[in-house]
Amino acid sequence: MATRLGLGLPQNHQYDLGRDVPDVARTAERIGYDSVWVYERALFPEPATQGLYGIEGMPWPDSYRHVADPLVTLALAAAATERVRLGSSVLVAPLHLPFQLAKTLASLDAASGGRVIAGFGTGWSLDEYAATGIRPIKERGQVLDEVIDVCRAVWGPDPVRYHGRITEIDSAVIGPKPARPIPILLAASSRKARERLVEHADGWLPVGMGVEQIAAQWDALRDLAAERGRQQPIQTVLRANTRYTAKGHQGEGRQPFHGSADQIVEDLLAHAAIGMEEILIDLQTSVRDAEELKDVAAEVYEKARAAGL
Repeated sequence: MATRLGLGLPQNHQYDLGRDVPDVARTAERIGYDSVWVYERALFPEPATQGLYGIEGMPWPDSYRHVADPLVTLALAAAATERVRLGSSVLVAPLHLPFQLAKTLASLDAASGGRVIAGFGTGWSLDEYAATGIRPIKERGQVLDEVIDVCRAVWGPDPVRYHGRITEIDSAVIGPKPARPIPILLAASSRKARERLVEHADGWLPVGMGVEQIAAQWDALRDLAAERGRQQPIQTVLRANTRYTAKGHQGEGRQPFHGSADQIVEDLLAHAAIGMEEILIDLQTSVRDAEELKDVAAEVYEKARAAGL
């Protein structure tokens, strides 16, 4: 079976949200992409109080200065398309009230005819948690657990009952319901995160940092699933943070998914070969505008399919 391909939607400063998101989503669907995707970045601290991903001294990319709300972006894409799935890689779930997030995702899935993929992560930014987190960052794993549980409850049959640390639902009818069970995928690299995924989620959202690293993480996740007796297959959607340049990058130091369309496709093929079922190609930070984004997305898609992906 061919690897499914997704495209990141335009959320950064060089794009017009109301015009470009529907346009790019429609174009992605017409080209043949299977899905369109968003990510979440709530704010850009200035001066930064911590490095990127919590790594001391690592600067935040300028693209994080302007990131449109992911759920608004998905709603715009849903209204403009009929077929492509609508995914998040990722929503920082503990920045959201569990009930409201569950209700919003259910409404989006109902409106789109069953196309939502709920990709969750815990995040790492102290400033984002200070601004919007409903619990301290040290409790982010517990909050993610409750988000997952509340989503399952709210999306399930009525009457809904749930009693948690944040959410209290005594007995209620809650609609609309999703058009079908919404898959929950998690970004998980640590042992504890992998345990949460195996026990409670439908799939995995790795970030492409190199074939060897992803293959090792994938092996560890499958080993844990076998150890825990999981029967349900684990869905996989790899995020490829792509930096496109028409001239390509030369030398052994080239980063994965950085370079020309041919080089990007070479990396796509390598990651598909280790078992990634779907790959999200996010091109938005390395192109000038929506027109170039659409052109490069078409070139990469056509070359990937021609190469047998």
